[in-house]
Order: sequence, then C-alpha cells, then structure tokens
Amino acid sequence: MASKAKLHPRNQHLEGYDFKRLVAQTPELEPFIINSPVGRPTINFQNPMAVRTLNQALLRTHYSIKSWDIPAGYLCPPIPGRVDYIHHLADLLTDGDENVVLPQGRHIRVLDIGTGASLVYPLTGQSEYGWHFTGVDVDAGAIKSARQICESNGLDIDLRLQTNPENIFRGVIQPDDAFHVTMCNPPFHGSKEQAKKGTQRKWAGLGKGRSAKLNFGGRDAELWYPGGEIKFIARMVNESTEFAKQCLWFTTLVSKKDNLQPLHRILGKAKVAEYKVVEMAQGQKTSRFIAWTYIKKKQRT
Repeated sequence: MASKAKLHPRNQHLEGYDFKRLVAQTPELEPFIINSPVGRPTINFQNPMAVRTLNQALLRTHYSIKSWDIPAGYLCPPIPGRVDYIHHLADLLTDGDENVVLPQGRHIRVLDIGTGASLVYPLTGQSEYGWHFTGVDVDAGAIKSARQICESNGLDIDLRLQTNPENIFRGVIQPDDAFHVTMCNPPFHGSKEQAKKGTQRKWAGLGKGRSAKLNFGGRDAELWYPGGEIKFIARMVNESTEFAKQCLWFTTLVSKKDNLQPLHRILGKAKVAEYKVVEMAQGQKTSRFIAWTYIKKKQRT
C-alpha cells in the first residue's frame, strides 16, 4: 500500500490533529469527537457543526484566532490543506533560492480573490508569516462576516467588495496598489447541478451513501461559475495582463490535473515571463496551483 502524501514540512498539521490539545483550548469540540474504524479520534465530517467547531479549535490553538464563526451555508474550509497553499506561496516568493530568508512581515502584500466568509487564508497567512492581506469577494455577506472576524480579533485586513461579478481584478486593484502575490480558490463546477452531482460522488466514494449536503458547505459563487474552472481562470489570466506591473506573482488553485494543458496554452497566449505548477498533497489527495509572472527573474527585487 502506498504511503500517504505529506503536507508541507512547515505545516503545523503535518502529524494530524492533536485532539487533546484542541479540546484543552476549545472544550466545545469534545462532544463531536468519535473513534475512527481503527480506533483513532476524529469527527464526523458530514456534520457541519462538528466541522465548524473543529475549525474554531484549530484557529484558536494554532493561529491565535480567539473568535471565529461563519453564517450558515458558507464554505467552511479544511484548515490543513488551505494553510499548505500559504506555505508554498512563501517558497514561491524565495524564487527557489534555499539561501533566501522566507518572506515575513507586513511589507509582503497578498491579494486573496474570493476570500470568503471564513477569511481562512488571511487568518492563517498573517499568523504564520505576518503578511498584509487584502481580501476580495463578490458576496456582501461574506465580506460582512470577514469584517466581523477582523473586528473580534483586532486584525488589520483590507476587505473589498467586488461589485461586478464579471470582473476578478478589475475594480478592486487600485492604481497605487502593489502586491507580491495573488491567490485564489476558484469555483470549479460549471453549474449548481454539477456541484450537487460532484458532492454525491464524493460522499459515495467515502462510503457515506447519498447526502444532500454540500461538502464543507458553500454558496453558489464559491462552488460554480458558468463554464467552470477553466473559464474562470482564463478570465483571471486575461485580466492579469492589465496589472502585470502591479503584481509579482499571480496564482490560483487548479482542482483538476486535466485542466493544466488548456491553461498552459492560455498562459502562452498571454506571453507570461514564467509559469509554474506547484503540487501539494494531503493524505490520498493531490492538489496544485499554477503561478505566473510577467516580470523576468533578473528584474525581480
């Protein structure tokens, strides 16, 4: 049997969840803990309250977020996989030079497209590296939730509402903005019906039978986009050309490996200076993000 792929070496969740430590910080988690078939503590990931309470415990214990919650129906993301993206972005910003000190501090500016009600990337990235985040979302409810999280924890995160759902960078990147990196977890289904079918397949694959619940929740804008992931990222690449001098690296998660080839052609037409695919792993699952820049390496500072 193949061994499980590991998270990033700097990921605090590399060895799994320390439920004893989590419960010590968040006693509300204890009623949700059950034993797995092999006798290890876990939770029922089909239970939205269990997942939300686990996230509260993880954010409190590992990232000093004392107060966190999201409205019903919004995406409640799994923390370990999300923070892996942050650690790989830190590596990206070193340009592959192992002798370069990891980028830390508020002078490192990150743009999070689709930051969501959970604000998971800014919360974990600010805690791990001290970066300054700007979070953008098309959903006013998500921005309201994110603001409440910031206010409850005394955090300085710039939050912007994207008022035109047809745009990604346009309208939110201002003329005087400059970012070291952008990030995004794009909607990867092409319709609401595809999202529902994808959820059914996943639960069946996990041996859970049929379920009407969307995995980890999620609203329409978080889960699907007309034309799916490729269309969304294609629009992102197209708009990125307008802000080529304001962002060092543009990045986005890509859910399906088969989407890399058409995206490679799209980036070729955009005449980027460099393009990378960064693979990430969590257990049996492999994910990835693509990164592109219009700035040649010798011009980067």
